[in-house]
Order: sequence, then structure tokens, then C-alpha cells
Amino acid sequence: MLVNDLLLKNCPVPGAYHVLGARRSPVASETGLTTPSLGGTRDRPANRTATRVPREAPPAASRPRSSLKRICISCSRLGWTRVIQALPVASAPAGGRRELPAFPPQRPRVDWPLARHRGIAARSGLTGWAHRLGSPAGGAGPAVSHLAARPQLSRACPCHPRGCTDRSAPLRTCARGGWTRPAPPRASRARDTSARDPAAAGANHGPPGAQQPAHRAPRSRRRSWTRALAVAFLPLIFSGFAPRPRQKLGLPGASAQPRPAPSSLFNWSHLTPLELEDRAAGLEPQSPGGRKPCFTLGGHKFQVFGGSIHYFRVPRAYWGDRLRKLKACGFNTVTTYVPWNLHEPERGKFDFSGNLDMEAFVLLAAEMGLWVILRPGPYICSEIDLGGLPSWLLQDPKMVLRTTYSGFVKAVDKYFDHLISRVVPLQVAWKDRLKYRRWRGQGSGEACCGGRTVPLSAGHGGPAQWEPDGWRRPYRRGGPIIAVQVENEYGSFAEDRGYMPYLQKALLERGIVELLVTSDDAENLLKGHIKGVLATINMNSFQESDFKLLSYVQSNKPIMVMEFWVGWFDTWGSEHKVKNPKDVEETVTKFIASEISFNVYMFHGGTNFGFMNGATDFGIHRGVVTSYDYDAVLTESGDYTEKYFKLRRLFGSVSAIPLPPLPELTPKAEYPSVKPSLYLPLWDVLQYLNEPVMSNTPVNMENLPINGGNGQSYGFVLYETSICSGGSLRADVHDTAQVFLNEINIGHLHDHAKTLTVPTMTRCQLLRILVENQGRVNFSWKIQDQRKGLTGSVTINNTPLQGFAIYSLEMTMSFFERLRSATWRPVPKACLGPAFYLGTLKVDSSPKDTFLRLRTWNSGFAFINGHNLGRYSIMGPQGTLYLPGAWLHPEDNEIILFEKRKCGSYIQTTDEPVL
Repeated sequence: MLVNDLLLKNCPVPGAYHVLGARRSPVASETGLTTPSLGGTRDRPANRTATRVPREAPPAASRPRSSLKRICISCSRLGWTRVIQALPVASAPAGGRRELPAFPPQRPRVDWPLARHRGIAARSGLTGWAHRLGSPAGGAGPAVSHLAARPQLSRACPCHPRGCTDRSAPLRTCARGGWTRPAPPRASRARDTSARDPAAAGANHGPPGAQQPAHRAPRSRRRSWTRALAVAFLPLIFSGFAPRPRQKLGLPGASAQPRPAPSSLFNWSHLTPLELEDRAAGLEPQSPGGRKPCFTLGGHKFQVFGGSIHYFRVPRAYWGDRLRKLKACGFNTVTTYVPWNLHEPERGKFDFSGNLDMEAFVLLAAEMGLWVILRPGPYICSEIDLGGLPSWLLQDPKMVLRTTYSGFVKAVDKYFDHLISRVVPLQVAWKDRLKYRRWRGQGSGEACCGGRTVPLSAGHGGPAQWEPDGWRRPYRRGGPIIAVQVENEYGSFAEDRGYMPYLQKALLERGIVELLVTSDDAENLLKGHIKGVLATINMNSFQESDFKLLSYVQSNKPIMVMEFWVGWFDTWGSEHKVKNPKDVEETVTKFIASEISFNVYMFHGGTNFGFMNGATDFGIHRGVVTSYDYDAVLTESGDYTEKYFKLRRLFGSVSAIPLPPLPELTPKAEYPSVKPSLYLPLWDVLQYLNEPVMSNTPVNMENLPINGGNGQSYGFVLYETSICSGGSLRADVHDTAQVFLNEINIGHLHDHAKTLTVPTMTRCQLLRILVENQGRVNFSWKIQDQRKGLTGSVTINNTPLQGFAIYSLEMTMSFFERLRSATWRPVPKACLGPAFYLGTLKVDSSPKDTFLRLRTWNSGFAFINGHNLGRYSIMGPQGTLYLPGAWLHPEDNEIILFEKRKCGSYIQTTDEPVL
């Protein structure tokens, strides 16, 4: 009779320990050793081999014909665990009858793959994370191999579904002090103290038939039977602790509980960009047979708790504050878009500096312990001008955006050549799959990716290190990017079936090795999904029908919600939109209980500084307001909200380790009101502008021959021509226009008011049309027709006007530098028409955040020390402009308003926003 070793180990059923016993089956054994059946390759150590013990070989006819299969006694699961080691068989005495070794037999030392000492190896509920329960520091750890030595688990280990009470020894593998098993039984302890004594160790590890030391009391066979009887009742005991199966509703984990079970506590402290050692695999969807699909990161089970922050909408000085608050809330991932129109304002001229330093933002997130999901477009929507596409694309009259039209594809290729070369080193697993080839040139290089050679711009990519083999690796440990999105919500557009596969190929060829995903709402999911790319879904609330549709598109894949909308954006002239924090909490709770990865859009919205805002057009063109507060988890200025505290409590309840402490709030202040003392009418400014463009017919903003042939992207355009008679004026303007005779305002034009009456005149006068771009549509097919300014002929009584002087008013930093030399006038009591108003905002020696309150002003833009704070308007709903303290100087600050219609009295500040 052969007796197999017993082992305490975690069964695949979460949270349950099971004892592995032996079952005999008659199988021929030529070696004479009993070897457990593998039952597959799951968790089999690479160095696990059977140990042959020298003995007298019996005749072939009398060799034992038996072997043992591993079984889980508690749940009768065959073959789920790895082979530990076969036990030697005692040699037969002279009488021909072999004596059974004392139960249990002497356990030989095993060379474990994770900790080279004896003890218990248990598998955590975190997939692939094995723990070695050891002994006090410096000790070898007692060998616990019998039921009597089973740990009494009563305390939760931060990285294990069950914990232990004894603090005498640390967990060897994860070095988390204070979480260990209780001391083993007295007999085992006595035996293991000899492990530190070489002489005693030699006695303890002899063959089974050798005489045992005096301090080791022999165990009776009767005692073994009582132990076996206890084992037989384990199924009845453990069945009460087994988790209840979930009902099948067509999606993984659809039967969500109000709160996640206590046994499902998360601990990803070892899964951060600074802690993860194994970077051979990034974020990957796994579909294990018979179990729920899940994501793994570096081989460990992982669930994305993501929040969106757009670096280009937040002052760079506040990036760290917003990311720390994201981490303190309990999130593990930050998601961000990459705006093409801001990074390449002119063809071939790229800007990744200052507030647009995408690489610095990604690396800062890594330092904060956050992973990154990058959404590089080229189209991003994001309520930004033209959905993030550069306006110079519209110079081509045949251009078809978001298709495989040759002009568009050529521009995307050049943009991706530059952008993706910056992204490649920031991937989590890049150094294990890609290598950078040495190239002649100081601080430069080439990325050899998928057969393509992509130039690396000088100076980017962090500190370079030259390897002995000549490969250049800027980031030896890899970066924090775990997934890259292919375009954005293409299912709602879906005009070219070849477009998405083209983008997928473009990313792969340039070196993207991380998980690729698409993002669509449920209605357009089928049209936006492409083969070989994980489909994710956008939603407003937890909808099982949407998840069923996603499962139909891709079966047996983990679910990720790329955008869970916790609020919404506002447009001028509409009401401020809010969402109930309780609804947000309930939805996120269901995501967690259903093991669904998610991304909160937005965690922190920020501000549409300058002219970057987009627009909607559902019959009426409405620009997106300057504030991108979005009713998000953090306010526009980075303050906490009720949603933040609800989510933090929720994440804290499912976290095995304490959340980071709350960062301090950014201080706010209210400063003395400012009364502008000087003003400059627009007509006096024209002499400080660049030379006007002279054209026989009007030219739209994008096709103006300025900025190196790239046209004008944002701001205002002034058209002047001479007329000698009045009548019915007609013009196609985008988006709004003020019409003047000399300096007198005679009316307004817009999409739904294209005509006005010009009064009769006795002599020729100067007709002036000032057109404002209020933001290009960022969504729908209408992005194809977003050329701004005058887009057709201008007629009076159906007679086309000719001979235009066209002035570009982009209002850049250089423009305001030129205005310093202008002759400013004192502000009159009554002032009409477009003009610039200058004042001084006085603050203390430590500037703080504040909000401009422009109660008596009409519509225009505000500039502080040259920074464009964005548009203000009496239309509402927004009533204040966010002014970051990081943009203020101690003491005096120059503030300029460009008011289009009528001046106000004071410029006030407040420490509370009005949205």
C-alpha cells in the first residue's frame, strides 16, 4: 500500500481551502515509484520531478502496479492542482512483506519555485499570485504537511482572500510583515528546530525506515484513522462557505449584488507602474474555461477602475494635484485623449510643450501609481473644436474626414509617425517586445517597429541608455500605458468600412503592442467594432440589455465600459446639466459586483481655455461653454464633490488596503474688483495687425493664405469692402457676424438670419463684417462642413460685392505683445462696439485660484497675463470664468477683456463658481 502526501491548498472555488488526498488506480509503473496524475498542466512548476529513492528492485513480475491521482477531497475536483512530489516507498524486509511507514511518512524537502523553504504554498484569489507562508525572519520555516498542522485562518491578509493570526513570521513571497500562519503543532515544531542544526537535519531527512530522533514521538496508526475520518467530513463543513453560483443572464456576473462580497477585496498594491516586475504581458483579456472572463495585467487578475482627465484642459501646475485626488479616491487608471488639432496646429509643426506635454503627463501618472489608457484619435470628439481634427484639413474642397480619402490618410500617417514614436516607449510591455536601434545623431534614434522605421525626435523619450548590443532603450522598466483606443465612437459615423482596419494597422505597424480597443454606445456597437480589437461600450447607466449586445458582438470576453457618463457638458443658451450622485454610486457598485472594468467620464473635466471648445448642431448651432466642469467627480477647479466622497467610500469598502489620504484642497480667494481704466476700439487695433489679405471675393477662415499656408483656426475675421448704395444684404456666415457701416453697428447675421437691410446712403461707405468662430461641430457627419467666416459671396440686392480686405484676429500671445505699443484711450462713460478693455488685478504675494464674475458685461473673451481664459456671455448658463492661481503673478496682473458689444462697469472675482 502506498500513501500519498496531503497538502492544504486553495481550490478554484474562491475563498475555500481544500485538502488534497490520494486515490489509487491500477496503472502500470515501470519505475516502481508512485507518481500523482497531472490532470493537465495548470500550475505545474518547471522544476517539479519525482525523486527516486534507492531500494532493492523486486522481480519484474512482483513490481507494484499502482499509481495515485490527485483529487480535491472536499469537492472531488480531479486534476486541478500541480504535482508536488511523489513519496518514496519503503523497501521490503527479508520476509517479503513491506512495512507501511508511520502515517504520515517523513516529508522530503521540496524546492519550491517561489520560496526555497518548507511550509505551505497557497494560491491567492488574485490570479497567478502565489503566497508562501513562512516562519520568523532568518528561519527555514516548519514543514506543515498534515491536517493537524492546518492554519487557523481568521484574519484577512491584504493580498490573500484569507489571512492568519500569528504575527511571528512574515509572508515570504510578498514580504508583507505580520500576516502569517499560527505556529505548527508541537511535534512538527520540534522536528523543524533541527532544520537549523546540521546534525539534527541529517537525522530528520533520512530514508523512511531510518530511526527517528528521540525528540520526535512516533504517531500511531489509530491517530491517522481519526485524522482520515475528519477529512471525510470536510465537504459538509466547506459546502456552507462556498460562494453561491450566479444566475446566467447572458453576461458575466449580471446578477449584481448591492455591495461586493467581503471576500472579493481588491489589492493592487503590487500592480502599479513602479512595482510591476513582470512586464512580458500588459493588459490582456482572458477567457479561462468554465470561469468568468477577466482582464489580467502582468499575469495577475485585474479590474480597471478608470477616471478621465484631459491634460490639455488642466494647467500643468495642477496635473499632480488632480492625479493624486484620482488615486486617493480609489481609482487605478487614468484615461486621456490626445488632441491632434492642438499638437499639430500647422502642417509638420508639432507642439508637445508646456500644457501639451503628453509624455510628461503620462509619466507623472506612473509616478502616482496610475496606469494609463490612451485615446490618440485621430478623431476624439471630446466636445473640442472639430472633434480634435486640425482645421487645415478643410482647405481641401474634396476632403472627407474620417475616411480612407487619400488626403486624410496622408495627413494621419504623418501625424502618427510623430505621435506614436512618442507613445511607444510609454507602453507597459514595450521593452520586452520592441528594441530601439542606434542611429547616428546626438539625442536621436529610430524605432524599428513591425518592419517600419519611425524617427525619434531629439530629446524626447526620457534619459536614453545605450545597451552593449547597440539597442537604445529610453525606459528600461516600460511605461504605464496598458491600452490604446482605435479612433473614437466610429459606429455613429460608419461611412467607410476600410477606415477602422486602416487605423488598426497603422498603430500596429508603428509599434503599439498593448491592448487595442474600440469605443461605441450600444446603438452603434455593431457598426464600430472591428475584428481583432476588443469592443468597449459607453453608457449612461447600468443596462443589462447593452451588455447582452456586447456579448453578442464578442462572446467570452471581459466587459469594459470605456465611458460611464457621470454628468454632461453644457452649451450656451441651455440649462446647466447635473446627475444624481446616488445614481452614480449605484451604477459603479453594480460594475464592481459584476466584475466589469469601467472608466468614469469625467473624473475631472477642466476648462476649455482659449478657443478650443467644440459645438453641437441639431438644427441650431450652439457652442460648448468654456467650463468643462461636466458635473464630474471633481469640480472644474479641482474641489471635491458628493460624488467623490460616495465613490471613495465605495472603493474603500472593497479595498484590502487603506486608500491614500485625501490631498488638501486648492485654496480659493476673492480679490478686489477691477475697473478697466483704458480701452482700445477694434478699429484702432487694425494697424497693429499683420497686413490684410486682399481678395476679390471673400475667403473663408481656413483658406486664408496665412500661417505658412495653413489658414486660420480660431478667433475672428474682419471683412471690409466699400459700398455706395443700400439694400438687402445677404451673406453666408459661420457662425455669427456683426455688420457695420464705418463704425456704426447696423445688425447681426447668423445661420438662421442671413439677410439684413442696409440703409440708403448719399456717399460710399465702408462695409465691415466681423465674423466669430464659436466652435466647430465635434460630432456627427456635419464635421465635413465646418469652414468658418464668410463661405460664399456677399450680395446687396443680389449683386455680388468685390474687393475685400480681410483681417485675421487670432488673438495669440504675440498679438497682445504688439498691443502694448498701441495708444490706449481712457474708458468713456458709454462705449459701444467691439473693443479691448485694460485693467489691473491686484493679488497678494501668494496667488490663489479665483473666478471672474462679469455681471455687467455682454459677450467676449478674457485674457490674464496673456492667457486666454475663454469665452463669457450673458446667454448663460455659465456665469464665471475659472482663473487658475498658477497663472497669476504676485501683486499686479494685467487683465484684458475683448467685449464685442457693450462695455460693463467692474470686473469682479469670487471664490465660488457660477455654472
